[in-house]
Amino acid sequence: MNSFLPYGRQVIEDDDIAAVVDALRGEYLTTGPRVAEFEHALADATGAKHAIACANGTAALHLAARALNLAPGTTTIVPAITFIATANAVRLNGGDVVFADVDPDTGLMRPSDLAEALSRCPDGTANAVFNVHLAGQCGDVAGIRALARDHQMRVVEDACHAIGTTYTTQRSAQRSVGDNSFADLTCFSFHPVKTIAMGEGGAVTTNDETLAKIIARDRTHGMTRDAAEFVQPDEAFDDRHEAQPWYYEMDAPGLNYRIPDILCALGTSQLKKLARFTARRRDLVARYDNELARLAPLVKPLARVAGVRPAWHLYVALIDFRALPVGRGAVMRRLTSQGIGTQVHYLPVYRQPYYREFTPQLVLPGADEYYRRSLSLPLFPSMTDEDPARVVAALSAALGL
Repeated sequence: MNSFLPYGRQVIEDDDIAAVVDALRGEYLTTGPRVAEFEHALADATGAKHAIACANGTAALHLAARALNLAPGTTTIVPAITFIATANAVRLNGGDVVFADVDPDTGLMRPSDLAEALSRCPDGTANAVFNVHLAGQCGDVAGIRALARDHQMRVVEDACHAIGTTYTTQRSAQRSVGDNSFADLTCFSFHPVKTIAMGEGGAVTTNDETLAKIIARDRTHGMTRDAAEFVQPDEAFDDRHEAQPWYYEMDAPGLNYRIPDILCALGTSQLKKLARFTARRRDLVARYDNELARLAPLVKPLARVAGVRPAWHLYVALIDFRALPVGRGAVMRRLTSQGIGTQVHYLPVYRQPYYREFTPQLVLPGADEYYRRSLSLPLFPSMTDEDPARVVAALSAALGL
């Protein structure tokens, strides 16, 4: 009997378990040396100067919004195809969100979509853009950065799907997502369905030392124990001008977005497998592509972005349900009965009840077309070579093809 295939699943091996056990037996369960060890490993893996680990990907996005002061009176552009956390991070900090359309065949925001969204911003200006990398692909990061700079906007890359992705541009050699060649900040998630699993976990990378310090302080209640940053010498120092050993300062309220050493031990172990996990995902994607070819043109994979070597997080099939006698919900239920889990990523965020109230007449045709056709099929490294064929055969039967 075939085992159930969820749309995503972590791969935890004996050395991962040993790393966590070692952390449990250590002196620190949280705020200890394994946090810094993971941060150094992530900075090395992405090519960034600084990596700040935090509780989860949503926390990473919120910390980015706070570091850039995306507060009341500011506007941030967010593509409509993303998880709700991308937009919510800005709203939770008090900023306004304007949604951009996307390419209907990739789900990615293009520079032209950003320009159109800018035309809908108050006075045609915005303070930032959150550029989302979907399913493992990134879009025209250089083009989006150039347009953002022309309008004095900061750039945050939501790379929660894209740890391990590399790309080239017309003017640059190979770059890694997270090295911030075309962004001020990049945010990652290490949820169990992602390429690197930590249970829960996230991180922000940056090449800006000032932003790194702000984020590191903000994730720990806004506190600092760095004597060089103290502003109350009468409280901070004794008669010999030495810092009091218990003393810390807070110049603005922060959050408890810290991440435990236990999870960072797992993350460090998992990061050592990033190349293997991404290679396996690419191999499975190639097998899916080969199997789906026989269902064309009614079913096709995501369009591929030139110059991008994705570390695939999702395998999204684009299905022309309007030309078929069965709806997406029925197909998903049929697949579940065959032991195959699927998901939809995502309902365009501007159509969520909360956001629809702000712009009830807004229509973003690219996002709507992408959503209408998308279905995420199982993808994780422990799948067998035969599993993509099994999934596509079941999909074909469920569609009546």
